[in-house]
Amino acid sequence: MARYLKRVSKKIGLDPGTMVHIGKKDAMAIQIRLFDYDAGHYEERPVTTFDDLKPYKDKPTVTWLNVDGLHDVETIAKIGEIFGIDPLVLEDIVNTAQRPKMEDFGDYLFIVFKMIYSWGDKGDIVSEQVSLVLGTNFVLSFQEEPNRDVFETIRQRIREGKGRIRKFKSDYLVFALMDSVVDHYYLVLEKLGDKIEEVESKILTDPNTMIPRQTHELKRDIISLRRQIWPLRELLFELSHSESPLIEKTSEPYFRDIYDHAIQVLDTVESFRDILNGLQDVYLSSVSTRLNEVMKILTMFSTIFIPLTFIVGVYGMNFKVMPELEWRWGYYVLWGVMIIITVGMVTYFKRKKWF
Repeated sequence: MARYLKRVSKKIGLDPGTMVHIGKKDAMAIQIRLFDYDAGHYEERPVTTFDDLKPYKDKPTVTWLNVDGLHDVETIAKIGEIFGIDPLVLEDIVNTAQRPKMEDFGDYLFIVFKMIYSWGDKGDIVSEQVSLVLGTNFVLSFQEEPNRDVFETIRQRIREGKGRIRKFKSDYLVFALMDSVVDHYYLVLEKLGDKIEEVESKILTDPNTMIPRQTHELKRDIISLRRQIWPLRELLFELSHSESPLIEKTSEPYFRDIYDHAIQVLDTVESFRDILNGLQDVYLSSVSTRLNEVMKILTMFSTIFIPLTFIVGVYGMNFKVMPELEWRWGYYVLWGVMIIITVGMVTYFKRKKWF
């Protein structure tokens, strides 16, 4: 959080619409790939010059421009200039700390949401911001990590002409991209559920000092997921009930379907949060029970040794007149008395089911 605030502080005092990249630093060059298609036509090519883009702005076919990398703000600005994108939108695109939202600019819609594409090596949720600009016949997608997203199946469907994607307009492409992102939420939740079950099993069988740390990390992931999915639900509701001419009536049921999926994901996240809260209570109860068991055992041993210590203490005094010290069988009698006391107390504890 402190690092994020430090990056955001670079924008203080700048004019609205000033593009300042706030996100991961990447030395790799920005990568731009263009898809142009309709029912009977398909074209895919990398973009090397901005002149390559100009003919596609007003083409009747659907054009998808996929931009990987946001650190080169000049390139993003040039793309925005070609497609007529407002500077405020470009400012939000390079600022990867945006809350999921949708803004209607008349000629195009600006959509921001979070993509969860993998599970990190250390068990952390890895996510990045995806920005979409939906125009009449084009879709611009901007993301931070080059060559790492959840859109490969969409690209393959466009290449092979499978499904409805090449028969529909640009709004259906936006649906397909968002649907792929939401579907991958389930994969992350599945792994998160496995982690929770693992912690639950440890709590019930062998609770240790690492449990609170693991539970805290899982709660942090749950909070992060909830923060990303809750506004996405509102965004999808707006899209499914949008009056924009860019969203056709035939596409609204598809956005409602994603909205239902987002609700299910959010319900699962809430359930996980409740489970983790319960696991914390179970862990504290388990630790308390184990402590009580240990204290009970120690108390019983102390209780057994109290009379034995008393007897040994009495006969360990250095008085000259102690008749029992002169008894021939005194030592063996004393051992017998202590054994009888010990056996009697242990038997009593077992009858009371304290052992």
